[in-house]
Amino acid sequence: MKILFVEPPKVFWFVMGEYMPPPLGILQLAAYLESKNHKWDIEVLDSQAEDFGWDKLQRYIERAAPDIMVSSALATCNTFTILRTLEIAKKIGPNIKTVVGGQHFTALADESLKMYPEIDFVIRGEGEVTLHELVKSLDENRPLLDVKGLSFRNGMKIVHNSPRPFIKNLDDLPFPGYHFVEDHMNKYNFKMMAHSGSGYALVEASRGCPHKCTFCSQWKHWGCKWRPKSPERIADEMEQLYTEYGISFLWLTDDNLGLGKTTSKLCDELINRGLSEDISWFVQSRSDDIIRHQDNLPKMRKAGNYWIMAGLERHDNDILNNYHKGIKPSDSKLSMDLLKENDIFSQATLITGDRNDSHESIQGLRDFVNYVDPDIAIFMILTPFPGTKLYETARENGWLEDDNWANYDMVHAVMPTEYLSRNEVQEELYQCYRSFYGSMRRRISGVLSRNKFKRQTYRYMAGQGLLHALRDLY
Repeated sequence: MKILFVEPPKVFWFVMGEYMPPPLGILQLAAYLESKNHKWDIEVLDSQAEDFGWDKLQRYIERAAPDIMVSSALATCNTFTILRTLEIAKKIGPNIKTVVGGQHFTALADESLKMYPEIDFVIRGEGEVTLHELVKSLDENRPLLDVKGLSFRNGMKIVHNSPRPFIKNLDDLPFPGYHFVEDHMNKYNFKMMAHSGSGYALVEASRGCPHKCTFCSQWKHWGCKWRPKSPERIADEMEQLYTEYGISFLWLTDDNLGLGKTTSKLCDELINRGLSEDISWFVQSRSDDIIRHQDNLPKMRKAGNYWIMAGLERHDNDILNNYHKGIKPSDSKLSMDLLKENDIFSQATLITGDRNDSHESIQGLRDFVNYVDPDIAIFMILTPFPGTKLYETARENGWLEDDNWANYDMVHAVMPTEYLSRNEVQEELYQCYRSFYGSMRRRISGVLSRNKFKRQTYRYMAGQGLLHALRDLY
């Protein structure tokens, strides 16, 4: 049985600058299959690292001749690149079984199987065990009706098997299969974040989030549960990436790892192993968590945490309450100041294009961010991703004016507000970036900052032409 995992050709999110992340999702799945059956022929193709376009991808699939092809889930905006990849496989070999998963296809499993004949199987929810049982069933020519978490066609009927229970102990999972792409490890980079030569990799320390933000597809996908790996396991994975592959910049990809006991114990592990002087790592957090666990910040900095991103989102309590965010605007300034006081680079993410937004309210957001003064700010347009309450509401009310999934990337406006057209929402996004990064004081202080990450980031961004790229969107 030959299983080919594919990271399709795609366009990266230009707001992040030049970066090429390793395909963590399919590396995790490939490693899990390998741990269950060493007789299967498993291969991972990263089209980005190989610099493959569609023609080269087609020739590669022809040579590989897989029995099963699994596409990286990616994001909603990459849906059509996934579908094109599956189309190529079906063109080469109609009997190749094609598999997709992730949040988008989990939320739209029925719709996707009805609309896209190139999809054979949708894995809903957590993928490892379901994919293993699917491959095993296909290999042994067994019925598929008992494979929990699987959606597929059975003749003319679409079948959705019962949901798959979540893995109880994530420490039982093997390390992601970086050995499948070891020839490309020197190509993975994040130039805005990682220093030259440091390498770049992703680490999943937990899955899920207990919060229920209406714009987020993650919490529902993971059952509104937070399941961390043990601090020892997380440190083991970070150490392996450093010692075996020389990776010294790591992004902990968790939606909400939190800054409490797990993170504190992780810091102890990194310090005790002598890794804190050799690696640096980035984590996402909440403003209230930063304040609640501010006593952990010095230890985090000592353990190599140089960068924290916090979703501040908005300046108005009513909208935050509508989002079920559970934070207060008054936390924003304090949380960013606490990071700066501990020499941790502070990144804030903000939301524009709320249904109630007007020119005046977004100007209020700009004023708020300038007051809070994070080291960098990333503004995003409110986007109704499938699987969210926001998507259901927008669809029911006819707000969606763009059904091209490629534009569901948080920088294209796909719906208007009560007071602004889509073009006006787009213009306001540009003005947000112009207001923040157009400040000469901020530019100079960034380039001359004593914080090495802030200094490097502002020097990098100075040559990226971000504002020109945003202007070209409309």
